[in-house]
Amino acid sequence: MNISVRLFFGYFLVVGLAAWFVLNTFTRETEPGIRQATEETLVDTAHVLAEMAALELSAGRIGQGPFADAVRAAIRRSPQADIAGVHKESIDFRIYVTDAHGIVLYDSKQAALGEDFSHWRDIARVLRGEYGARQTREDPYDPTSSVMHVAAPIFWQGELIGVLSLAKPMSSVAPYVNRAAERVKQSGLLLLAATAAIGLFFSGWLTWSINRLRAYARDVAEGRKVEPPTGGGHQFSELARALAQMRERLEGKQYVEKYVQNLAHEMKSPLTAVIGAAEILEGDPPADDRRRFADSISEQARRLQAIIDRMLMLARVEQLQSPEGITELDLETLLKTCITLRRQQLDARHLDCRLDADAATNVRGDAFLLQQAVLNLLDNAIEFAPEGSRIEISLQTTDEQAEISIRDHGAGAPDFALPQIFDRFYSLPCPATGRKSTGLGLALVREVARLHGGEASFENHPEGGGLARIRLPN
Repeated sequence: MNISVRLFFGYFLVVGLAAWFVLNTFTRETEPGIRQATEETLVDTAHVLAEMAALELSAGRIGQGPFADAVRAAIRRSPQADIAGVHKESIDFRIYVTDAHGIVLYDSKQAALGEDFSHWRDIARVLRGEYGARQTREDPYDPTSSVMHVAAPIFWQGELIGVLSLAKPMSSVAPYVNRAAERVKQSGLLLLAATAAIGLFFSGWLTWSINRLRAYARDVAEGRKVEPPTGGGHQFSELARALAQMRERLEGKQYVEKYVQNLAHEMKSPLTAVIGAAEILEGDPPADDRRRFADSISEQARRLQAIIDRMLMLARVEQLQSPEGITELDLETLLKTCITLRRQQLDARHLDCRLDADAATNVRGDAFLLQQAVLNLLDNAIEFAPEGSRIEISLQTTDEQAEISIRDHGAGAPDFALPQIFDRFYSLPCPATGRKSTGLGLALVREVARLHGGEASFENHPEGGGLARIRLPN
């Protein structure tokens, strides 16, 4: 198997697995998204129907009056609608109305009249003044028999007199889920085809460059006067120039040994880097090469995973209008928890992390999101702090706000980077490794702070290092 084929399959394997992971994630998110959109529509419809049913329920004729007649007429309709390529021929919903005790007074299917539905989640929650919804299988062993129920309160003259629940079988939205998933799969096939084309191009380009360099080396070894090849990238050009210099020096026999050694040194690193990845795909590669290839795949896979996860989280936070699951939080306890979670990374780099907190400081917010924001700031400080240095965390409070600040003792950020340091995908190389992060961590910090009515900032400390702050209202 020649080098171009090995390079192609190696590239296609890595990129193909990454593409499969991304597309599989999107496919899994399709059904929940459509289900949530369906629930939102049912909420609107249930409240409209509840208003329409109020008069007749208060008069005690909910099962015989115009409301029941209108529902029966609607069910008999055949809409003959084409929606995104799916043909809809019937009205597929169920309506039941209970009194203020959960007893069914009206059922569009005439199947549950007189039954006590107060134990069902949709009815019970509405009777308690909460939002009520549930999703229940009609056949416990058949996942396609799931039915979504959304309930709305019925008021008359300001008093709760009953509950209307609107039910819709999820099998009716399954065709749309399947079509969406099919489109994602088609896009995936196109992506794989494009990946294959790009892989073929680059593997061919590398093979062409190596072959030109190999031909030039043979010409030099045989003493022919040829021009060094150009193109093929910086490393190949450097190798070509090294070979050209060697050819010139070889005319003096006393330089032969020295420059043959130089040639071997010049060729070893770049050729090993290019060919090693291809050779690793062969039968039983050396342990070092196998480990290096595995490390490379692992590193790229971790980076992709970190982006989906942080994108999904960032997208979720950006869509929120207010924090979910608001609780009373002790910020000092939260900061201590974050330090504990990063203790291994701190110890690995011999970093001294100090916490200086005011008296008990409580805020109302989403504990998970605030913890993620602080962890991102702490991760950033760990990456940019010199080994063996100190990270200082402080918590200060006033009558109006609480301020969390995290300072490292590194080089700080360049002045040109400060205005865009919270932008998505903007990142600076880590001094210890030279690698860049995903560029999503600080963007998430800013969005979490904004969601809680606060703000995030970053500046260079006058005495050196970076200083990040989160300010939250008390």
